Formats: sequence, C-alpha cells, structure tokens
Amino acid sequence: MSEQLIHIEFDASRTLNEQVREHLVDMIVAGRIPVDIPLPSSRNMAKMLGISRNTVMQVYEDLVDMEYLTAAPRQGYFVNKDAQTCKMKSEHIQVDNANSERLVDWDKRFNTRPGNKKNIVKPSNWARFEYPFIYGQVDPQLFPENSWRECGYMALSGYKSKHWSHDWVDGDYCLLVDQLRSKILPRRGIFAETSEILVTIGTQNSLYILANLLMNKDTKVGVEDPGFPDARNIFSTFNADIRFLPVDEEGLKVDAESEKALSELDYLYITPSHQVPTGAVLSSARRAKLLELAEKHDFVLIEDDYDAEINLQANVQPALRAADRNNRVIYIGSMSKSIAPGLRLGFMVADEDLIYEARSLRRLMYRHVPVLNQRQLALFFSRGYYDNYLRKLREHYEQKLSLMKEGIAEHLPDFFQQSSTSGATSIWLKGPEGFDTEQLAWKAAKNGILIEPGSIHFAEGQPKNYLRLGFSAIQSEKINPGLQLLGKLID
Repeated sequence: MSEQLIHIEFDASRTLNEQVREHLVDMIVAGRIPVDIPLPSSRNMAKMLGISRNTVMQVYEDLVDMEYLTAAPRQGYFVNKDAQTCKMKSEHIQVDNANSERLVDWDKRFNTRPGNKKNIVKPSNWARFEYPFIYGQVDPQLFPENSWRECGYMALSGYKSKHWSHDWVDGDYCLLVDQLRSKILPRRGIFAETSEILVTIGTQNSLYILANLLMNKDTKVGVEDPGFPDARNIFSTFNADIRFLPVDEEGLKVDAESEKALSELDYLYITPSHQVPTGAVLSSARRAKLLELAEKHDFVLIEDDYDAEINLQANVQPALRAADRNNRVIYIGSMSKSIAPGLRLGFMVADEDLIYEARSLRRLMYRHVPVLNQRQLALFFSRGYYDNYLRKLREHYEQKLSLMKEGIAEHLPDFFQQSSTSGATSIWLKGPEGFDTEQLAWKAAKNGILIEPGSIHFAEGQPKNYLRLGFSAIQSEKINPGLQLLGKLID
C-alpha cells in the first residue's frame, strides 16, 4: 500500500480532514486497500497529498474510532477486516437468471404506477447553467448560512440537546409548533390550537396524507387547470374522480357558470395566494363566494399556501382559512420557498379530528418528522433570523421581479404575461399560437439557459405555447443578458 498513489482533488469549501476521511472510507469499502498491508505512514501520506501530518494523523485516529482501521504498534494502520465484510459477502452472492419463469413479474403486482405519471423535470445540475430561469430553487448566496449553522449547533447543545435522538412516536417538537402558532400562522390571519397543527415533510407529503385519508374512486376532487401537476398525480394515485376547473387572471373562476361544477365536488384543491402556475391572486369577492358555496354544497377546500411568506404584493390577502368559520378549509404551508427546497418541512392546519387521523397515518408512514430538523428550524424562528432573512429576500425578489418584467418587455415582446402580479418567484407567459416552448427549452439548454415549458401544468389540451420563468435562483446581473439571449433564440 505504501507504493500506491493516492490523489484527491480538494474542494476549498470543505475541510481537508473531511475530504481525506471520506476518500479513504470509499477506498476501504470498495476493497481497493489490502487488509494485510499497512497504509502509508502519516509522514508519507501528508507528503503525497500536500497537507499537514497532523491532519493525516487525525484522520487515521478518526477511522480507528469508526472501526475502519486498526492500529498495530510499530507496524502502522491496517484496514479493519470487518469493514469489508458486507462487500465480501455480496461478492459471493450468485443470481441465477437462467430460468426467466422464476423471475417476479412486477407488472402484474403493481396496484398503481406512479412512475408513468407526467411530472415536471428539473436537471440536477441546474446550478451549472449560466442562466437558470428555474422555478423552485434558491440563490445560495442569499441564504444566511452562519445563522443557520448557529441554530444547528444550538440544536445539538444544552440540556435539550439529546431530545432529538428520542423516539417521539407521533409527536411534533413543541417549540416549532409554538413558533408556527405565534409567528407564522398569524401573518396569514390564522389562529390555531396545537391540536389543529401537524408538521409534515412538505406540501406533497401533506397532500398524500390527505388523499390517503379522504379519497377513493367515488371521491370527486376539483383541481385548477392549469395547475400543480403533483397534486393531480397524488389524487389520481388514489383513484379520485378529478374534475378540472378553469382559471383566469384572477385565479379560479367562481361564477354562476362554474357553480354547477363546484356543487358536485367533495373536495377542491386550490392555490389562492399565487395560483400555480399563473401567479394570479384570487380576489376577495371570489374568496367570499367560494366559502359560501363550500358551505352551501358541502365540499371541503384544500388551500395550498406554498409561498405565502415571500408574497410581494402591497396588500396581501389573508388565507382562506382565516375567514373559515365552519372548519371547511384544510390549510397547507411549506418552508421550501421561503427557506430552502431541500429542507423538506411543511405543516397542515385543520379540524382537530382530521389532524388526529392524519397524525395516526403519519405514524404508520414514518412516525414523525426528524426532531433535530424541527428543533433547528424552531431556533431559526425564535431567534429572529427567519424574519430578518425574509425582509432581505422580499427586497431581493422585488428587484428581480422588476428586472424580469423590464427584460421580458424588451427581449420577449411576443410573449404575454398572463397575470399582472405573477408569482413571488416566477412569471407565467403565453407565446404566440403554434409556438413550441418545449423545442425552445431544448435549444435554450444548449446555450446555457434553463426555462420551464408550461404544457406539463395543463391536464387537458396541453398547449405548447406557455412558459414559466423562475427568477429565485438566477443572479440579478444575469437576468437581462439571459433574457436577451433567449430572445435571440426565439427570433
């Protein structure tokens, strides 16, 4: 082993200790280091990698503690034979595929095929594109890493530091629920009891729990069209009878003509604060009428308030649930748009009878949301870091929205903005009739531009001349050049 070359391309954003340890663990598990030959001495390893000897010594000692290595006096460090046990066992497993009749025919066993449903596709390497007009991601330069890191450290410190490791069965972290009740929900006009709140791992999880509890082939569910693809996919997974309802520049249509369709529903899924994907805001008159019709025709509203915390409007409408007097509104919130999509934390507010059953179902799925994540988020709220971050985020998004509107007017004159407000982090556009935004997206990607064709949001018809441009992830100085290049591709 002392003659084997070890090379690591170091990443300046990570510690040397972490990267060397990770590299050696990968080599050990892969069986690339013999168990009977010592690793290079700390001096030779340090010289080979161009790092300090102390760093190498610390890594070796860490790997001994982790039982990847063993230390032999006056001989050096050797790979622990047990560290490769799993690999060696797997190498001896023989699979006999000679008789294909013995293989499982999974096609006959699936009750549902979610893999066949159409979903929004986003490249995992989106950050490498020069002009990422992608929706649902954030600009990492804006995130308060130091504050978040401090809360993470605090979550692991103090007399409550061990709480996160306990099994909370079906419970939620009390401080987080208190922060939701006292800070987050009141901003939307909602005042809820602890028994009416459930913490989830995001909007899709909340919708899946509700669909599992409430929907079957006899359930009639109304969804907006165009609308949120994941919602209709989740509802259809439970064989719900989905009814598609039209939207306009004021959101879901709520008039005499649409009342018949609404009257037949059991549930209505709606995004009133910023309609997905158009960004339209449901007017006060339509909100009042919708609540009236829900009571009159006995249907329940599922309100998805996915980006309420970063609303850029001067006079923000309260949540539908704020005006609900009959517990007919199930409210769903998320931290994905206001903090980070990778956080995967959300919450549901509803009648306590529904929350009780949702909590019981969640226990069967994954018991509870990781408590360490809940505690870190609760501290982020309680110490005022979240409020400070939101103020900066809104200011930044307002500037970006202004740049987007100016750039679209100049460089994409043939594209019409469907809503005067648009969303907090995106703009929905309609191109000329017959224009293919899917073909445009392919050409744009080859030129370093990421855009989102709009057809996936339509359940019926799926016109190809719609487009959603997100601006949360792209840097401000890149917006105008990116739109200019996009305009040239369109021409």
